[in-house]
Amino acid sequence: MQEPTTGRGTKHVILGTGPAGVIAAETIRKNAPDDEVLLIGDEADAPYSRMSIPQILSGHIGESGARLRRDADYFSRQRIELRRGRVVQLSERPRVLHMEDGSAIPFDKLLIATGARPRVPVIPGIDLPGVHACWTMDDARRLLALAKPRARAVLIGAGFIGCIVMEALATRGVHMTVIEKRDTMLPNMLGKTAGDMVRRWCERKGMQVLTDTRVKAIGLVEGWDPDSPKLVMLSDGRLLEADFVVYCAGATPNIDFLRGSGVRCLQGVVVDACMQTSLPGVYAAGDCAEAYDEGAGRSVIAGVQPNAADQAYCAALNMTGRQAFQRNVRHIDVVDTMGLISSSFGQWEGIRTGQWVEYHDPVHFKYLRLEFGGDVLIGCSAVGITEYSGILRSLIHHQVRLGEWKEGLMKNPLALKEVYRDCVQKQYIHQSSVFHTPSPSRASTDFHAM
Repeated sequence: MQEPTTGRGTKHVILGTGPAGVIAAETIRKNAPDDEVLLIGDEADAPYSRMSIPQILSGHIGESGARLRRDADYFSRQRIELRRGRVVQLSERPRVLHMEDGSAIPFDKLLIATGARPRVPVIPGIDLPGVHACWTMDDARRLLALAKPRARAVLIGAGFIGCIVMEALATRGVHMTVIEKRDTMLPNMLGKTAGDMVRRWCERKGMQVLTDTRVKAIGLVEGWDPDSPKLVMLSDGRLLEADFVVYCAGATPNIDFLRGSGVRCLQGVVVDACMQTSLPGVYAAGDCAEAYDEGAGRSVIAGVQPNAADQAYCAALNMTGRQAFQRNVRHIDVVDTMGLISSSFGQWEGIRTGQWVEYHDPVHFKYLRLEFGGDVLIGCSAVGITEYSGILRSLIHHQVRLGEWKEGLMKNPLALKEVYRDCVQKQYIHQSSVFHTPSPSRASTDFHAM
């Protein structure tokens, strides 16, 4: 049954109650006080940040600390309707969302902020009791019941999320073996030299880390007893016993409901510089949105919270009749792994025609690699070095032409402070917001370049 519209103004529907959805709802309410705002999520819990799940697991915060807005009546006071439900289909004509419970919700403007779901590895036994993702509040509750001191765990995946979960479990005294199918840790933000440095650090902290290794199957030690320890078979023939298994094997955008809707999707929902999809009045933001990045020259999904916030704010402004454009996608990854901080900014893998230089101190666990395109610093990666983070982000974000100062960095990549002082502060940098108003031809080019 389709619910009626109220006729009070534009009806904005937002799918997703994560940071992107909440920021968009608040922005719409601020800029369109008379419009309807409906925020729909598919979990029973109040809106929360997924990035806080490992902190709950480690015991650093409770569940209430993960909530995006603390007061129980916050959304009602803001006149934002919060509803639980799952959409199964989007219809363009009429503009209606078909829900799992059979209801239909009409809308005037729509923001798709459905985020992503954990990718489930194709492994026999991955659906056994005691084998979990670490993605939702329910996942955190299940893992808290299992993660007792001296419990044995196998962690599948040593990427960004995997390393955060590893530290959280280690804080609880869990004995872990970490399995990574690629040849280094943090492969989506560090090269092999830096990733191997992180692996050595973790091993020094008592972790067993097996790279270039796959889990072939998961079974039960004691026949069909679901509470018995798990038996994990590895690609090198080893067998590991574990009390529980956690997989952190990447994420997949939640966009299945868009099949046949007319919304253009590649890996995620393709959006233009306004965060609008191929259907007018339908926008996307966050981990499900695929935006064109001028710096990289291609469309990307950048699943980090600062991007989700920027994109949601931009989309919401456009939904309320303002004009906002997003210039680029922030490529920022920073992770603290057992006390060793790793980071990457921009095009950290470099480009084919570019140059690079690195500083490597394996004894003190310090590493820095700079990537150049011409005389512009386009990306970097670092381990154990944090004092240059602000400088690196500024140089990369503003695409500063270094000129003769580039040669100084090629000789000594740690001379960043001197280069920044002598080069940047003597040049005028137009430091605008992440939003700007390009010419119509540029905006059109951005969209068609996807």
